[in-house]
Amino acid sequence: MEDDLIEKSVESLRHSKYTFAFTGAGISVESGVPPFRGKNGIWSKYDPKVLDLDYFYANPLEAWKVIREIFYDYFGKAKPNPAHSILGEWEQKGFLKCVVTQNIDNLHQAGGSKKVYEFHGNAQKMICTKCSYRFPADEVDFDKLPVACPKCGGLVKPDFVFFGEAIPSDAYAGSLDAARNADVCIVIGSLGEVMPAAMIPMEAKRNGATIIEINPETTNFTNQITDYHLKMGASDAMKILNDKLFSN
Repeated sequence: MEDDLIEKSVESLRHSKYTFAFTGAGISVESGVPPFRGKNGIWSKYDPKVLDLDYFYANPLEAWKVIREIFYDYFGKAKPNPAHSILGEWEQKGFLKCVVTQNIDNLHQAGGSKKVYEFHGNAQKMICTKCSYRFPADEVDFDKLPVACPKCGGLVKPDFVFFGEAIPSDAYAGSLDAARNADVCIVIGSLGEVMPAAMIPMEAKRNGATIIEINPETTNFTNQITDYHLKMGASDAMKILNDKLFSN
């Protein structure tokens, strides 16, 4: 049965004029980045209030201590895995139009992807809450918390979406454009539980796209919009698809 689903997925990809990938935490688990939700997720160990915007403003030092531990002491060591790299290669070949990701770990860019719509922002960038100055996270001295803006001295936060913040408008618009133009959407490692991000594959389906889902688990997408569900890890599935598409 799995072989049949793989062959059908490959045929859909071969005939596609516009393919994009929609990725969630599952693609980065193989790089050592734990998911936020679930039994061993980040929020089983930390209180999610540290990413609540109001809490952050009221308690910047306490919030920053936890943010540093989660996103910079640990996440910063993660490297792209074969699934990230294959998506980057597909884009370079003109086979993949873009990646829409819920992840903030920068691993798609590290894996070679150029056109990435980051629905929830990027932890490798910082933004000043006072003057909006943006700069790379690797310029920050994390021994001095909370982080201060090098331009105006204002409070700095990671440039990803906190609870209470809006989705970046350019990422939202680009993601919707992909969903409305695609004839294939590959959903990798997303449970479909976070809104409004989960609307993107659903919008693609509404516009006639074939949905190929790569996830060992059954998700909110599986029985609603998925056409072909490959119950595999991200790297294993992407290696198989890549070999079948480009081995000749």
